[in-house]
Amino acid sequence: MVVDDHPLLRHGLKQLLEESENLRVKDEATSISQALQLFNLNEYDLVITDLSLSGGNGLDLLKRLRARNPKTRILVCSMHDETMFAHRAISAGAMGYISKDEATLNIVEAVNCVLQGKVWVSDKMSGTLLNKDQNNLFKEDPKDGVGHLTNREFEIFELIGNGTRTSQIAVLLHLSVKTVETHRENIKKKLNLKSGNDLIRRAMHWIMNKE
Repeated sequence: MVVDDHPLLRHGLKQLLEESENLRVKDEATSISQALQLFNLNEYDLVITDLSLSGGNGLDLLKRLRARNPKTRILVCSMHDETMFAHRAISAGAMGYISKDEATLNIVEAVNCVLQGKVWVSDKMSGTLLNKDQNNLFKEDPKDGVGHLTNREFEIFELIGNGTRTSQIAVLLHLSVKTVETHRENIKKKLNLKSGNDLIRRAMHWIMNKE
């Protein structure tokens, strides 16, 4: 099953996958609720899903799918930066993470890798995993505070750091502007920031120094 709210992306993934003789897309879903409904009615070897979906948080969807059927493999295909979201996706139940920019070239290889029970990440992330202790790789400096953000807050924090305005974040994450503003306030409190400008500077600094 492919889960994404963009018809062109779903169609493109389906076309790429079905060019391979051993792969077939059985169903497509546009939202979390539709994905869960289909998942309750059918069995899938693999679910490919975005993280930005209507009806909730894509990371929460991973946990719910994993809880309902641990045998189903999950691959995340998302626009979000792998270095900031791959570990969260894998912790939530995914077995791989591929950016939409790389999907055209590598989606079939990623799918076959995950179906074989292996974890798929980019070469860059694989190198990082090999060079560091995986158990400690994504632990934040306790003084930093970013590690205490929820998945949704972290998602918004990243978008702020990339210069995305509140109204644009609302559209991308299928949230109301008021909800995004509430998340921004919560992020400010957790990071001990006094103003919106402080939040922007902190988020931009994080993006520039995340590696």
